[in-house]
Amino acid sequence: MTELKNINANGLDFGYFEAGPADAPLALCLHGFPDSAHSWRHLLPALADAGYHAVAPFMRGYAPTGIPADGAYQVGAIAADANALHEAFGAGGDAVLIGHDWGAIAAYAATAVAPERWRRAVTMSVPPLGGVLADFFDYDYGQFKRSFYIFLFQTPLAEAGAAAHDMALIDGLWRDWSPGYHDAAEDIAHVKESLRDPDHLAAAIGYYRALFDPSRQVEKYAAEEEAALRTGETPILYLHGTDDGCIGADVSQRAKDHLPAGSRMELIEGAGHFLHLERPERINREVLAWLAG
Repeated sequence: MTELKNINANGLDFGYFEAGPADAPLALCLHGFPDSAHSWRHLLPALADAGYHAVAPFMRGYAPTGIPADGAYQVGAIAADANALHEAFGAGGDAVLIGHDWGAIAAYAATAVAPERWRRAVTMSVPPLGGVLADFFDYDYGQFKRSFYIFLFQTPLAEAGAAAHDMALIDGLWRDWSPGYHDAAEDIAHVKESLRDPDHLAAAIGYYRALFDPSRQVEKYAAEEEAALRTGETPILYLHGTDDGCIGADVSQRAKDHLPAGSRMELIEGAGHFLHLERPERINREVLAWLAG
């Protein structure tokens, strides 16, 4: 990856990697859990070669990005971060937004609340929340099993469980979520580096707690929070692996009814949850072709 840099946005210091000229259209790439900005190492240079200023920040709470003073980890907060980073980098209406997992959730809300900032978007591995949450109790037993960690993270045991045995939970999630990806050691090491400090690990877990606990939501982000549950205007390419062990491909089909007009969904055969690392050439092709449209 390129040299780690730092920028302040939304009152928070973000560590980030970048590729391409600073005066080119912004392509902001947002990672999810348990992941880090390093996972965009294949896409950043491809975006730069295509004429973008490609930027991959560490999300709020993931070291070296800071811990927010207000303790906000709700969807609205990470969407506000995306739009604040757009402003901090001096981007215009030709900017594009790319998100995986929690980064995808942030992208849905950020584009819905401020469509004038984002020309197009790409989301991966997590369908729009409007469909996922509305039909949550319609999932089969297999999806409930895959979602066990979400329920664990609602309990006081979450931090201790996630930290135990050198954060073995993270190793297990990567194995289960991307069963065909056998070169994840480097990626997992970067994740653990970001979350090794107990405050940063608690921050990553805080995303899940805020999702179901309104008392953890900060009023400042109410507009972004509301936007997360509605369909926006920015066209979105949604990519999902057929072998995703986190969110089953059957659940991903719910995306079709909750994407903006002009959007498209594509299943990536044989790929798991971390499809941008498993099939980088295919994903790069799909992303660049969509952004060129």
